[in-house]
Parts: sequence; C-alpha cells; structure tokens
Amino acid sequence: MSNNIENKVVLITGGSSGLGAETARLLAGKGAKVAVAARRTDKLNDVVSEIEAAGGTARAYALDVTDKAHVETVVAGVVADFGRIDVLVNNAGLMPIRPMSEVNTDEWDQMIDVNVKGVLYGIAAVLPRFLEQESGHIINLSSVAGIKVFAPGGTVYSGTKFAVSAISEGLRQEVGEHIRVTSIEPGAVDSELKLGTTGTAADTVRDFYERAIPAASVARAIAFAIEQPADVDINAIVLRPTSQQF
Repeated sequence: MSNNIENKVVLITGGSSGLGAETARLLAGKGAKVAVAARRTDKLNDVVSEIEAAGGTARAYALDVTDKAHVETVVAGVVADFGRIDVLVNNAGLMPIRPMSEVNTDEWDQMIDVNVKGVLYGIAAVLPRFLEQESGHIINLSSVAGIKVFAPGGTVYSGTKFAVSAISEGLRQEVGEHIRVTSIEPGAVDSELKLGTTGTAADTVRDFYERAIPAASVARAIAFAIEQPADVDINAIVLRPTSQQF
C-alpha cells in the first residue's frame, strides 16, 4: 500500500478510548506504527492488543499531558522505540460544561492545564525533532467551540479551544515550510468527553450529544489530513453531525 500513512510513527495522546483509540486503530490498519499515550494504562494495553491482533504495530505509554517533563520523556521514548516520530495527534482533552456564574475555578484550571498546556507541551516535545528532520505533522484537536463560543455553559471550554485553533494557525505560519499543522474542529462526537460534565448542565450536555457522530468519523478526517502528499497541508477540518445547528 502507498497512502502516505504507511510506516509513519504516530503518537496519539488521550489514546486509551474514544476518538484517540479509534484513530489509533484506523491508522494502524493503514500501516502506521502507532504510539498510544494516556493515564489509564489498562485501557491503553487493550487498544494495543486489539491493534496487534489485527496485524498492526502499536505500543502503549503512560502519560499525563499536564506534566511537561513527562511529555518530553514519552516523546523521547517513542523515538527510542521506533527510531523517529512523524506525527503528533494532540487529542487529550476535558469538557466540563458549567455556567461561569458557578465559579468553579478547579474545572477552569483543569481545562487550561489539559486543553491548552497539554497541547503546548506536546508541541514543545516534538517541534525540535521535526525541525531537525525537516518534516513532521502536528494535529491538534480543537472543536466547533473553538470557532464559535459555546455559551451559556461552555464559555471557558470555548476559550481553551479558541486557543488551540489560534496556536495551530500561528504555528503553521511559523514552521509551515517543512512541518504540517492541522486543527481538527469537530462538533458532537460520541466519546467520553461528554461525561466530564457533572454540574447543573449535565442534562443539557447529554441531550446535545444524542445526535453525536461516531468517533470513527473524526478518525477518518485525521487520516485524510495525514495521507496528503508532503506538499499539501490541510490546515483545518470542521465536521459536525448534519443535524447540529451549533
């Protein structure tokens, strides 16, 4: 097969379930060597076992994206194990929806740490390597909430995803000559993200996600961005359920 995915080494954060795991399965099926990283190692091992049983190549790495040193250690480990790294999929994220008037600063801190700092730490770990090899692809999971404010309730979440979209575009302008940068901006996707809301907006979020598209739909969008020729950079992909108005 020749699809510009085969033999690429792809690191996926938040790879233990949902969108991350689905992307790992799809890319491994297209011949990529997949490194899945997350905090829940038991679930990571299940994903790796499933990929290997299907004839693919995968390894699991325990990772807390909020720990800058840990992110660097994992990226170094992926390079040591596979010889290089070609693609980073910054997928780890949190989405607790709550009106700002409830002033839950703990949730704000968590979203900033995972959704923004986690993305930056991933970029910081791979970027010097990509610059040295004059190739690489950084794929950041933003959201439709990163192009349109999700309010009431999702204001801070939108703030973090607007940041991811802005970081992606700024990075593209800075390093785009050799390194591709893609922002994926999905609407409602069936994943564990919707389970992060425990406050007064929980019912609203559950109702919103009743029309969610499967994680496989977003995985295909990620694969589409990766498989383009080296001189083509898919900068942003927005996808929603057809029935979603927001």
